[in-house]
Amino acid sequence: MIFPKIVQESKKPPKIFTEALVKTGYFMYTIIKNKQRSFNMEYTIENKKIKVTVSDMGAEMTSLVLKKTGVEYLWQADPEYWTGHAYNLFPICGRLWDGKYTYRGETYEMNLHGFARKTQYELAEQTETSLTFRLTDSEASLKIYPFRFELLLTYTLEDASVITTFRVENRDDKELIFALGGHPGFNVPLAEGDTFEDYTLSFAEKCEPRQLKMSETCYYLGETTPFKVRCGKSFPLRHDLFDNDAVFLTDVASEVTLKSSVSKRFVKVTYPGMKYVGFWHKPKTEAPYVCIEPWTSIPADDGCVDDLETKRDMMRLAAGAVHEQSFTIAIG
Repeated sequence: MIFPKIVQESKKPPKIFTEALVKTGYFMYTIIKNKQRSFNMEYTIENKKIKVTVSDMGAEMTSLVLKKTGVEYLWQADPEYWTGHAYNLFPICGRLWDGKYTYRGETYEMNLHGFARKTQYELAEQTETSLTFRLTDSEASLKIYPFRFELLLTYTLEDASVITTFRVENRDDKELIFALGGHPGFNVPLAEGDTFEDYTLSFAEKCEPRQLKMSETCYYLGETTPFKVRCGKSFPLRHDLFDNDAVFLTDVASEVTLKSSVSKRFVKVTYPGMKYVGFWHKPKTEAPYVCIEPWTSIPADDGCVDDLETKRDMMRLAAGAVHEQSFTIAIG
């Protein structure tokens, strides 16, 4: 009975035991998961200024490097804080109450930020400076999202910028209801000698931001409050900003820049046509990153299971129609 003892003591069984573990049923989930992940493909594109790597799992960007310095700008998924890099959100943004919504009298379940971020895409097209990934409805998706669709997600490099474009096509005979969002995380600090507190977030234009009031579990409480910014444009980055989870703002300019007052390194995110922008890192930590998240919609109201047809700020697309939405990340 030595083998079962080894299995119980080892969370990561040696490769030699893989076949036996499958036969006994031990660690089945881990093995299937690892096997699945071993087939994930990563694709790299570059120009003179930047190099970008994208995984076909979630069509997620996993690396963004400024070539002249070799600096990695994208968060590298340290599991101590957050295992993502730059999620793409579809067909919802944020949480559903109790993980559920209703549509035409039926109840469906869907996880945080929707299913697309954890679904393998197909590479549709690649050039030296662009990548396009395709996701379509499937038997599995129709069980949780009863719509036929095609989502093309394209990364295009221009100078020291990467443009992320969502192209949604309604392939159903009824209206398609959905939301889109980005969830890129950026390393902070970006240079030796910088500290987290050396960074400021600044909007491109003067504005009067309003912060969405959220519950402790990050559901919307139906109110907004003024969010204080310096000279109508900027606010300092602090770890305690995220002690109550994400900061969601509306009534803001469609461009925000994260910049160090010391090294002058920066990340600029431009998100035309996206009503909300969120800022987040793992609450109550000194996590060395910040996510800048442009969204078209927000989490569910606290205590309410949404009816998809009346859910706040969802986009609607007629049968056969196409919608495109982009946001841009520039680095320096």
